[in-house]
Amino acid sequence: MDRDAEKIHHDDSISHSQREASSAASTTVFAADVGDRTTAEGPYPRLQDQKDDVPQQTSAPAPPSDTAPQRGKWQKAIIVVSLCAALFLAALDITIVTTALPTIAADLNSGAGYLWIGSAYLLTSAAFTPSWGKISDIWGRKPIVLLAAAIFFVGSTLAATSVNIAMLVAARAIQGVGGGGLVVLVNICISELVSMRDRGKYLGYVAIVWALASAIGPVLGGVFTARVSWRWCFYINLPITGVVFIVLYFMLHLDNPKTPMWDGLKAVDWLGTIAIVGGTLMLLLGLDLGGVSFSWSSATVVCLIVFGLFSAVLFVLVEWKFTKNPIMPLRIFKHISNSAALGVCFCHGYVFIAGSYYLPLYFQAVLGASPLLSGVYLLPYAVSFSVTSYATGLFIKKTGKYLPTVWFGISVMTLGFGLFIDLPSSPSWPRIVLYQLVAGFGVGQNLNSPLVALQAMVKPPDIATATATFFFTRVLSTSISVVIGGVIFQNEMERRYSYLRASLPEDVARGLTGSSAATSVGILAQLPDDQLQIARNAFYESIRVMWIMYVAFAALGMVISVFIGSHILTKEHTVAKTGLKQERPVAEPTEQERA
Repeated sequence: MDRDAEKIHHDDSISHSQREASSAASTTVFAADVGDRTTAEGPYPRLQDQKDDVPQQTSAPAPPSDTAPQRGKWQKAIIVVSLCAALFLAALDITIVTTALPTIAADLNSGAGYLWIGSAYLLTSAAFTPSWGKISDIWGRKPIVLLAAAIFFVGSTLAATSVNIAMLVAARAIQGVGGGGLVVLVNICISELVSMRDRGKYLGYVAIVWALASAIGPVLGGVFTARVSWRWCFYINLPITGVVFIVLYFMLHLDNPKTPMWDGLKAVDWLGTIAIVGGTLMLLLGLDLGGVSFSWSSATVVCLIVFGLFSAVLFVLVEWKFTKNPIMPLRIFKHISNSAALGVCFCHGYVFIAGSYYLPLYFQAVLGASPLLSGVYLLPYAVSFSVTSYATGLFIKKTGKYLPTVWFGISVMTLGFGLFIDLPSSPSWPRIVLYQLVAGFGVGQNLNSPLVALQAMVKPPDIATATATFFFTRVLSTSISVVIGGVIFQNEMERRYSYLRASLPEDVARGLTGSSAATSVGILAQLPDDQLQIARNAFYESIRVMWIMYVAFAALGMVISVFIGSHILTKEHTVAKTGLKQERPVAEPTEQERA
């Protein structure tokens, strides 16, 4: 009987071993099959290659992400609306003061100082953009987005109650710190509220909100200034920001590591922060002052730009060698697809802002439109890229593919800005509207597609810093674009001085050329018809040359887009863990993942 039991036990052991071997063999075949399919899709690395779909039995620790908490439909809608409202205010404050500046200058008895009211906001917004992502990694998304809203609230309060121009400029600088944080953190929070597959759709909402705020800002500022007071350009922020703060405080539930204040402060990359903030401020200040307050060859401008670039080099060195928790991890740039996505972001931002900034100059200087009408004439462009951005998000959600929108969008944008070279010198509205629609259709497809591509290719712990890097790249590109476009336009007008001088008084010809060209459009209304046509021809030809430069940058974006890799966008909704425990080096992709 003992021998029979021993035999049964032996047979069971053999059977169990056979089952284990069979299971292992099946798993090996299945994994190999997945690997073959992945390799066939393209040569690009996949940092999360099919890992959401393939069960893996391993003793390695799980990535620092977790399944997202379930939210009701209405709860998610309220959170997204609140985040978009915060973004709306941050975008609104870029343009709302433009029509109020003359009144503000008169009310506060300011001379040239009023020019800093707009610049102060943009400078601090750009300088602090890279830091917000890493700070939210340390303390969590919710506390930091609330902090950004609070800073924006304080800045708005001080701006609304300013008693002199110095106080207003300082308040606008504080606003810019908070506003830049809101732009970055709203996009990070929305990215963590939905799955990778759904992000394009929700980021499309963000694009529409941004376009709406940019379009109505000047109009709203003019209405407040004429009907109530310019101070309402800032008072309007207070109740909306307060409601947003309360809603997010009670309803936004993302990972909260509850990092102790002192431990978090010790973990902040202070050297990197100082280098990037200082370098950005110096570079943008140099670009802002050059050709306006100082000549480009002046010591002030040269030193600002040179030391700004030196600080950028120092920043790279610090991030590479001297910090444990870099605010902009260089590993993001090691993957060619990530670098290409950021390259497309730069070229896209560089070209996109030109439509918003220089089409109004064309409308006013060439077609004779008023500042208000030039904003109305810009609507086809703004509406086109807003609607297209949302439609692109729906396409990405439906198909799970972002590369077609990147490639097609950058190609159509190149075509659209190429058509701008053919804009007529006299009103021909079918052409003017059609060209804007084509350009906007191309621009809208890449407002968020490169961001989706970037987020899809980085590890979950790097989502926030990658997003902050993306928006920092966009801010830099738009700032540099406006300056370079202005320099080309000024140089072209300077080349036409002799042409203008032959038919116009010397003081008028000089006023329409050089650094004062773009700001002297008002002179045109004072000219007789024969002289007016000559001046408008000079503006027309100079603007055409500027469009050629932007087409070249759009074409460069087309070339760079070829290097963006494809990645399957999962429908599984996971969020990255935050806190100091997660602040450790992220493993580089293996050779097999790069194959």
